[in-house]
Amino acid sequence: MVIQLKEELIMNSYKTLDGRGVSVHIANGPCITIQYVSHVIIHGLNIHDCKQGGNAYVRDSPRHYGWRTVSDGDGVSIFGGSHVWVDHCSLSNCHDGLVDAIEGSTAITISNNYMTHHNKVMLLGHSDGYMADKNMQVTIAFNHFGEGLIQRMPRCRHGYFHVVNNDYTHWEMYAIGGSAAPTINSQGNRFLAPNDRFAKEVTKREDAGESQWKNWNWRSEGDLMLNGAYFTPSGVGASSSYAKASSLGARPSSLVGTITVSAGALYCKKGSRC
Repeated sequence: MVIQLKEELIMNSYKTLDGRGVSVHIANGPCITIQYVSHVIIHGLNIHDCKQGGNAYVRDSPRHYGWRTVSDGDGVSIFGGSHVWVDHCSLSNCHDGLVDAIEGSTAITISNNYMTHHNKVMLLGHSDGYMADKNMQVTIAFNHFGEGLIQRMPRCRHGYFHVVNNDYTHWEMYAIGGSAAPTINSQGNRFLAPNDRFAKEVTKREDAGESQWKNWNWRSEGDLMLNGAYFTPSGVGASSSYAKASSLGARPSSLVGTITVSAGALYCKKGSRC
């Protein structure tokens, strides 16, 4: 089943999109927007080839529709949302980001997804000057970042980010980046660097010199580095600094292949376990 939306699908609070038991593709048009709502689950969908929409009237609740300006063309756009879970989706080749969270969004989990063929994969934080994102907390767990990816897995600003037990098998520029002093806790991931000797570093600091970023709290703990991959840590190193970026216990990085083997949309049948 391929659903080609004419305009964004704007979610309401306490709603779930669940594709288990069928093959659901949201593709070739505007995709999913989670704006100023909470308690939303996106599960088991194939989300790809998302386009910009807007300059149109779009229904945003059962009782209201309004004028929308041009959308970014993200796979999943989280704008001022909270308590959002994006799980077991396959995402690729969208106009802007695959999953972007901005404008004070928080309490977000991005887990068990398979992401491929995209440039700017995941933006977490609106801008360096947007202070409301200092309260952002995001968990990125058990995902497979696969072929054809270039950068932003994720690219963070201001908040607290737990990157745990993910499998990074492809990047062209870098895997994890940020600006504006985010706290990044990388634990139990597997990083396979590209063959390009100028792209071995997992991390990238944006818009800051070393005199600034050396104080940002970024750590690598129990990560497996392959093919020359390396993570440049920074900050004071005290474990208390990572309290808001520690959402679950990390498993050993040697288990990442097993943990992520079913990443992406599950191909299960009705009446049987996924």
